[in-house]
Amino acid sequence: MKIRHVCAALGALAMPAVASAGTVDTSFTTDGTVARCDDCYTSAISPGFSLNFFGNTYSSFYVSNNGYITFQYGTGGYTPYGLGSGYSGQPIIAPFFADVDTRPSNGGTVTYGSGTYAGQNAYAVTWNSVGYYPEQTDKLNTFQLVLTDRSDVGTGDFDIYFNYDQTQWETGSASGGSGGFGGTPAAAGFNAGTGNASGTYYQIPGSLTTGSFEDNGTNPLIGQTNDNVPGQYLFQVRAGQVIVPPPTGGVPEPATWAMMILGFGAVGGIMRRRRTTTLRFA
Repeated sequence: MKIRHVCAALGALAMPAVASAGTVDTSFTTDGTVARCDDCYTSAISPGFSLNFFGNTYSSFYVSNNGYITFQYGTGGYTPYGLGSGYSGQPIIAPFFADVDTRPSNGGTVTYGSGTYAGQNAYAVTWNSVGYYPEQTDKLNTFQLVLTDRSDVGTGDFDIYFNYDQTQWETGSASGGSGGFGGTPAAAGFNAGTGNASGTYYQIPGSLTTGSFEDNGTNPLIGQTNDNVPGQYLFQVRAGQVIVPPPTGGVPEPATWAMMILGFGAVGGIMRRRRTTTLRFA
């Protein structure tokens, strides 16, 4: 059994902590680092601008070690589940929802901080060279979530970027994986957490599919895009609704990406039990 930990943010550092290749941006300051842990999350973090996500305006969010942020409270849910119509929980934005484990000293970290991106004030969370449960560092992933302030367009408007540099694993062993593969693989996307109505969720093609997201997979995240930048996804949030262009790389899932206007939400916390059932957020 694995115990969920609640982690407080560490002090600010004066250096970026991201990889040097791909779409992950290296210019963000590091305001804090999630303590090395398994299944922990931060206290509320303010990006410095408001976020109107599916009609609810937030001034802060919570970073989970496991590849996502939430808005209502922090959570350490670890086994990825569908972010589509079967999702149950609070609103979530997840560039790579899987069982990240940063406890090894030779593994990567999760950092967050402010900066400028695409000409706008922005806030980023970076999962830099992170391994998988239990304490495995033979394969490492580097990915990033960037939120940019678009109050120049409308109050609470913002853009969401998913940036990917490297994906070598897809599953932790407590999610049925072996050596970082199989079981219940990672999911990426978002969900409003408001009842799964059409237009309130999105999954990147290849979510929950074995052998898909890895750099040499069938739908590698470093090769997929919806804004003509390989390794990057862009979602524009306007008046609380999310505009999702269809992918321009990889193999699309028509029933998913054909929904062009979507909305946002946040995720809930759980107590989890290893090697029993796949738990969802309460």
